Formats: sequence, C-alpha cells, structure tokens
Amino acid sequence: MEKTFTIKSPSGLHARPAALLVQKAGSFPCDVFLVKGEKKVNAKSIMSLLALGIEANEEIVVITEGEKEAEALQAIGELLEA
Repeated sequence: MEKTFTIKSPSGLHARPAALLVQKAGSFPCDVFLVKGEKKVNAKSIMSLLALGIEANEEIVVITEGEKEAEALQAIGELLEA
C-alpha cells in the first residue's frame, strides 16, 4: 500500500518527530518505507530518515508492505500530518 502525505510541522521532520516515526514504524510487523524524490529509505532507521532532509510542506510517499500494512499506513500518516 502507498499514500502521499504532506509534512505539516513547520520545522519538518527533524530529530524528535523522526524518532517518533521510527518508534511507530517499528511497532508494526510490516516493512515501512518513505520516499522523497528518487530516494527510498527504511522508516525503521532514524539515520535514513534524517538523511532525507524532509522539510515543512514537502510531500513524501509512505509505502507499507506485509502484515498489518493498512494499520501501519494509517498510523504513520496521522503522525506525519499531526
């Protein structure tokens, strides 16, 4: 499954929200990826997320594959748009 989200946080996806996202992604048994432009990274790796340099109002694609992928996509989407 995949869906596009817009980052609402004025400071983008810096260390604290990235840590929350990694924690949320890690709570699901499926694979979770974030895509920004041509780069696709594992959302369960904080260093990979920070390397994307996601800023406010940027669109990113969340891809989930495997068990509980729908629940993971919804939970991560809510976190990104909060």
